[in-house]
Amino acid sequence: MNLAERFAPHPPSNTALICDGRETTYGALAERVGRWHGQLEADGLVAGDRVVILAGNTEVFLSAYLACLSGGLIAVPLNPAAPPPELARELKYVEPRAVIVGARGLPAWGEVCAQMGSDGPAATASVEKVYEADGLLIPELEKGTPRPVTSVADDHPAILLFTSGTAGLPKPAILTHDNLWASLQALMATRETMAEESHVTLAVIPLFHIFGLNVIINLSLMAGATMVLGEFVNAKHTAELIADNGATIVAGPPTLWSALLNDPSVSADDMGTVSIAVSGASKLDPRVKIGIAERFRIDLREGYGLTETSGTVTTAMGTDAPTGSVGKMFPGLELRVVDSQGDDVYIGDPGEVWVRGRVVSPGYWNDDEATARTRTEDGWLKTGDMAVVDDEGNLAIVDRMKDLIIVSGFNVHPGEVESILNRHPAVQQSAVVGESDGAMGERIVAHIVPIGDQPPSEDVLIDFCRGELARYKVPKRFVFTDSLPTGLGGKLLRNKLV
Repeated sequence: MNLAERFAPHPPSNTALICDGRETTYGALAERVGRWHGQLEADGLVAGDRVVILAGNTEVFLSAYLACLSGGLIAVPLNPAAPPPELARELKYVEPRAVIVGARGLPAWGEVCAQMGSDGPAATASVEKVYEADGLLIPELEKGTPRPVTSVADDHPAILLFTSGTAGLPKPAILTHDNLWASLQALMATRETMAEESHVTLAVIPLFHIFGLNVIINLSLMAGATMVLGEFVNAKHTAELIADNGATIVAGPPTLWSALLNDPSVSADDMGTVSIAVSGASKLDPRVKIGIAERFRIDLREGYGLTETSGTVTTAMGTDAPTGSVGKMFPGLELRVVDSQGDDVYIGDPGEVWVRGRVVSPGYWNDDEATARTRTEDGWLKTGDMAVVDDEGNLAIVDRMKDLIIVSGFNVHPGEVESILNRHPAVQQSAVVGESDGAMGERIVAHIVPIGDQPPSEDVLIDFCRGELARYKVPKRFVFTDSLPTGLGGKLLRNKLV
């Protein structure tokens, strides 16, 4: 069944979205999506064709995405601010028949088309139709004759989303209509994560990321809630969006919450309407969770999911999960924590998280080898994330397997070292990586974002770590920096530091 049919008709006069102060009702949105679907079909696009969407968090993105779903087309949202070479690689990979370009994507699209050499023409060779924004919408698509939703099988691909590429180059994961629907069912079956018609959801994290697209946008459409679309400019702008629109659901990566907490111009009154607060996409610093509770009186809870699991695996919402935990798995999923042999580990011991269920992607687009590396014969997805489980079944993410550092034969999880460094009062953020150290294997290098203008000395940090960690886990070298590299959803990219 087409996911677009799952978004049950809502009162047409209800507000579906607010963007830059403009309100669009559910009735107007449905009419526009029908026209865009009709024009795409009139231009020869058929179910299964890939359509790239290059747009910011605007009406253009939402309309294009829903029109693709409605027509059984495969939507491929890409980062409109990505460097042209990256976009060229991704376009060449998915071979779209059409590209829908919003205002924010026009500069990058122009550069891709103007590229010289083999990659430029090859990247756009499959493209037969380009729809470009003129102002707020795309006039060429507005002239279409409305079409009803196209019927597709449950396993029909709905979207291709490039993974964040924390280990190797990003790959486009296939998410089917049923994958996304199963994820929404899990969210709606959990009372504390259930969106309702009365809710106002804030969408300032990128909609080309699974967190923004499924956990925020699709969930809002499912419930008939109002979406506030915007870009993350800074903490004060985000707080104003929350206050001006009475946002009740705010979800985002730790970088969003840290920015809100650390901006003195953001007040508790600005955040007063927030009733559901979720952090995801990367590990949340416990200090941020505690600070949000003390300053804004908001119970910020973590969740855990991947692109390959349609954004949902576990949630701490509505649980007694301790600080630092991502909670228990959503209903309808299976979860294991295993050792290198695929055997279940003991409670409290670290292991790789494996997930099985309807939310799990069938694989990567045109990459059977990558799919086989991450799937078992009996359907388990090997996430590559290291975690521990406590006696109550709460999951706590430790690290990425690919980020393991081997020091004199001992495994060191960067996240453990970072959690200690982040406790130091002069450290705002840290990232730990390994570098070659001859016979010792690797040595630990810590990249530090200090608080204030005077970073702590290396000797001070070494002594601090020695009081908390085994000697082989203590960093041997420190690099002080203004910021650390992050991916689309705010996830730390340690591979950029190696």
